[in-house]
Amino acid sequence: MADFAARPGQGGWIAELDGRRAGCVLCVPLDETTAQLRILLVDPAARGHGIGARLVDECVGFAARAGYARMRLWTNDPLVAARRIYLARGFTLVEEQPHRSFGADLVGQVYELDLLGSPVSSRPSQLD
Repeated sequence: MADFAARPGQGGWIAELDGRRAGCVLCVPLDETTAQLRILLVDPAARGHGIGARLVDECVGFAARAGYARMRLWTNDPLVAARRIYLARGFTLVEEQPHRSFGADLVGQVYELDLLGSPVSSRPSQLD
């Protein structure tokens, strides 16, 4: 993770709860002006503590401070709790496409956030 996070324009965070790893998120460049939020994971035992929200806030803030104009992410429609986090931070649904994965019919969703006008992106890092 340290090697990954040391590359310019990308970062990664691992959340802990009671001294145990509880979640993670990555920020990677999609292109020169767009960051991509990837792999938001929260351990089921750690859910309900706001970890997912804090990880997304950190990722969005990092992308804004790194100079990206927008952030994108891809998710699947059954991930309701994650979608609530994204929508609460101003992400908007820009694309949907049905697909079959993990033996199930799903709808892939692409969300996008304008980092230049996002109140989340202007907050200082929670981890500084």
